[in-house]
Order: sequence, then C-alpha cells, then structure tokens
Amino acid sequence: MKNLLSFKFVNKDKETVAIVPCLDGVGLDQLVADFERAAGYTDPAGGYGGLVPSCFRFGPLSSYFLGMEEPVSGDEPGKIYVLSCECGEVGCWPLITHVRLHQDKVIWDGFSQPHRPRRNYASFGPFEFERQQYEQAIEDLVRCHGAD
Repeated sequence: MKNLLSFKFVNKDKETVAIVPCLDGVGLDQLVADFERAAGYTDPAGGYGGLVPSCFRFGPLSSYFLGMEEPVSGDEPGKIYVLSCECGEVGCWPLITHVRLHQDKVIWDGFSQPHRPRRNYASFGPFEFERQQYEQAIEDLVRCHGAD
C-alpha cells in the first residue's frame, strides 16, 4: 500500500509559518517522535518542527520536494530536510531523508538525524508514494503557501 503525502501549515507566530509533511494524515514530526521513543532515543526524542521557508533557502518548493535542489547533506543528490527543529532552524535539529524518484513512484528512505549519527533509522520507512499523488500534493502546497 502506498502512502499519501499532504502538508499542514503551523503558525509559529504572526508572521512565521512552518510546513509539516503529513503521511497518511499524520504529521511526520509525530511519526518520527513516536519512532524515536519506541527505539529508546530519549536524548531527546522528537523536538522537530516544520520547515520554515522564510528562515532557509530551500529553492523552489516544487523542485525541492522532488530532491532536485542541492543536497542538504553530502554530495548525493536527493537529500532534503523534511523537518527542522521545533524552533524553526534546520541547522539546529533537522530530520533528513533521501528522495528517490521513479517513473510511477517516489520513495523517502535513508532517514537521518545529523546531530545523532549513531541513531539507526533503517526501520523508519521507507515511505512510498504514487508519483502523481505526490506531485499533486506539492502543487497544492505551492498554491496554498503562495510562493514557489
């Protein structure tokens, strides 16, 4: 069964909006926090927030979520931040994934928390999306967010 991607907007203050990816209607921040607690990662577990485009130059969101911008970690194309710290800063406490594009599907795998390199996220995901639905979710995000 393929996952469904959507996005929710969280107002951090009057001027700042964070974007949280949702998988099957559940925020990725909640999914990873639950995974970390179950895995015994309590130093801390969670602490994630949405991406704040006004705080980091992601590039056009329509290509960023397809992994087509510069990788955020290493040289391997397709690595993106999917969550920032709950403070809104991606350099503080991010969650990274690898976006793999295929003709009819998109896969998120290879999750990592760069400040805790010993954490093993191999059993978190992979998450597989039908490519048409994934691209539609991104188009909806761009339309609702008001910028690309």
